[in-house]
Amino acid sequence: MTASVLNGIDTAALAEFAQEIEAAPDKGAVRFEVATEWRGGTKSVTKVAGYELAGTRIDRAFQIAADEPAELLGSNSAPNPQELLLAALNACMTVGIVATAAAMGVPIRSLTIRTSGALDLRGFLGIGDEAKPGYDTIDYDVIMDGDFTREQFEQIHDAVVRTSPNRWNVTNAISLNPKLTSRGALANVSVGAR
Repeated sequence: MTASVLNGIDTAALAEFAQEIEAAPDKGAVRFEVATEWRGGTKSVTKVAGYELAGTRIDRAFQIAADEPAELLGSNSAPNPQELLLAALNACMTVGIVATAAAMGVPIRSLTIRTSGALDLRGFLGIGDEAKPGYDTIDYDVIMDGDFTREQFEQIHDAVVRTSPNRWNVTNAISLNPKLTSRGALANVSVGAR
């Protein structure tokens, strides 16, 4: 049997994978992790060493650099954390759009997602109680070219709204469970996380 590939997605493999997870939900359990190391000033490097799929560890080896623009006291050597957040949102929605379109039999010639959000730096700097450190809104524009109707385009976007993990993560509150570990001179000090 020849695989049907549309938009670079093996639609037969996608359907089979979805059926396997529907039949055995434990196969759909996935856990991602990263470790970020400070590299001086506003620079950091995040290392991706692997992830777990259905209880099996799968090794990966990637690094993601971050820095701030010179105007924000950085050295402008890499995207800043906000740009990486928006990039992660866009990349996740891109995967969802391309896979959903392929599953629907909709060919895509090009896809761009442009995303922006405005922050008030007073929130980050702790200046004034009225300023939040994060976004109130994020705007995005999905620009897609292909052989589809407006209704199909809207159906694809609606599916991504329902299923994109990073879109969900940005639009819904997530519980963060901190653990504070001190090394060096303060190693014997107990620090309670909130």
